[in-house]
Amino acid sequence: MKRTILSMLTLALAMPALAQWAPAGDKIKTKWAEEIDVNNVLPEYPRPIMERADWQNLNGLWQYAITPAGQGEPAKWDGQILVPFAVESSLSGVGRTVGDKQELWYSREFTVPAAWKGRQVLLNFGAVDWKADVWVNGTKVGQHTGGYTPFSFDITPALAAGKNQLVVKVWDPTDAGYQPRGKQVNKPEGIWYTPVTGIWQTVWLEPVADRHIADLKTTPDIDRGILTVEAITTGDTKDIVEVEVLDGTAVVAKARALAGQPIELPIADAKLWSPDSPFLYDVKVSLVSGGKTVDAVDSYAAMRKFSTQRDANGIVRLQLNNKDQFQFGPLDQGWWPDGLYTAPTDEALVYDIQKTKDLGFNMIRKHVKVEPARWYTYCDRLGMIVWQDMPSGEKLGMPQWQNRQYFNGTELIRSAESDANFRKEWKEIIDYLYSYPSIGVWVPFNEAWGQYNTVEIADWTKQYDPSRLVNPASGGNFYPCGDILDLHNYPHPEMYLYDAQRANAMGEYGGIGLVLKDHIWEPNRNWGYIQFNSPKEVTDEYVKYAKQLMEQARHGFSAGVYTQTTDVEIEVNGLMTYDRKVMKVDEETVRKINQEICNILQ
Repeated sequence: MKRTILSMLTLALAMPALAQWAPAGDKIKTKWAEEIDVNNVLPEYPRPIMERADWQNLNGLWQYAITPAGQGEPAKWDGQILVPFAVESSLSGVGRTVGDKQELWYSREFTVPAAWKGRQVLLNFGAVDWKADVWVNGTKVGQHTGGYTPFSFDITPALAAGKNQLVVKVWDPTDAGYQPRGKQVNKPEGIWYTPVTGIWQTVWLEPVADRHIADLKTTPDIDRGILTVEAITTGDTKDIVEVEVLDGTAVVAKARALAGQPIELPIADAKLWSPDSPFLYDVKVSLVSGGKTVDAVDSYAAMRKFSTQRDANGIVRLQLNNKDQFQFGPLDQGWWPDGLYTAPTDEALVYDIQKTKDLGFNMIRKHVKVEPARWYTYCDRLGMIVWQDMPSGEKLGMPQWQNRQYFNGTELIRSAESDANFRKEWKEIIDYLYSYPSIGVWVPFNEAWGQYNTVEIADWTKQYDPSRLVNPASGGNFYPCGDILDLHNYPHPEMYLYDAQRANAMGEYGGIGLVLKDHIWEPNRNWGYIQFNSPKEVTDEYVKYAKQLMEQARHGFSAGVYTQTTDVEIEVNGLMTYDRKVMKVDEETVRKINQEICNILQ
């Protein structure tokens, strides 16, 4: 008996963090919420497209406080928060809102491994919404604005021997500001959701040499059979970058160049990436200085091409690898009932993509949100084409499929500050995601929400990344620019406009609602474009719309987007419930007709 008591006491002392944390609130949760280990939260390396073996994860329990804006670092902390879950989320253990009149503070200690001595230490954040100020041992090491992109600070000069103190201050005005925020609002209702404030992706430390690889940019050209790799490096331009491209263990291409120079690698008889065959080459990049390798990263790349071309009937079609490809997938919001913007585990993160693949889709429209790097890597590996939206912000207009004033020339007039911020964040998003093979289409605007300077923004996007297609305004005010005319129509697909000079897409339709009692966010206020009472009724309606889409595809549509992957908060029009516990359609029926749609142009 005495031994049992001592064992229990030892276990309790060894797990103090576990006893102090519990999910906040009483909302529905996914099965993965039960698997959360506060001492090992999202332990996977967060950036597989540029991976180093040596790193330290800082996820876990931090101290937090919410204070009036401008008051300064708190003298007393409110409690513990589980990073990287937003403070409003259940999995943060807090479940509190912040708003534009307050600031959110974080604090934790960390120790730099002795083996890192003599190297630079980078502090990396996957994403923080929206404005972050960071201190190490009382020394400010940097500031970042933008809620969707990673950023890093070299914190080496601020480090001390032994324990170090990390403090982060976050300010996020949600819909009281002009910044991109997607579907976040201070008063959630209808198609608008809970705010997300603060750290919502992995935080980690990484040791590097003073001369190191800061970023990689890979560009495939299947027509020339060349993969171009650009390594952005710190240090001397006399350093040398070496690149190897591998198919398994076989080296298929190898080249070297001075730092700062793009490296072109001929890929003989290249294996092409597609949804049916998502082949990825391994890429190893080394930085050599004075004859010594000072840094090396593991990456990957794919040979693929997104383009448009007229078919035999004169219809402009989307193409993948110079072949007509009907791109069809769900509108994917990327929200979680327990983690909001953040999937509870890596298994959860890949789950929606795998289910989308299982249902026979070949594309995902990532809707007014940007995901963590691992999400895009899973799309690369599984073979899912991604249409990437810019998160909406500023003034949100009426969805244009409702008023159908497509060519009235009405656009939002932004302030100079708002304009500059939009351009900054859009460029950062493109830079962040450029090397992921799965991304095929950039979507700067959705349904005229914050839409402005459309032609200029679309043209800039195309010039900045000519390797991808540009969908200027999905369902918004239409201008003759970019590569795609994108219509929205609920509930059924309808081709009410046609552009003979661009590819035509049914960018949103569907929204078939079904309330399943034990799997809803709220007992009342549940909403869908149309409502049905059983999975069979939903499946039958889905198939009816799918057949309509196929008929319209023969007359000009080259893509379709069904709303949506999952229920989200009080929206109940998902293929799955918000907690991912129930599929609301017959999977085999949906998979069969989805595959017919994806293959209709082949």
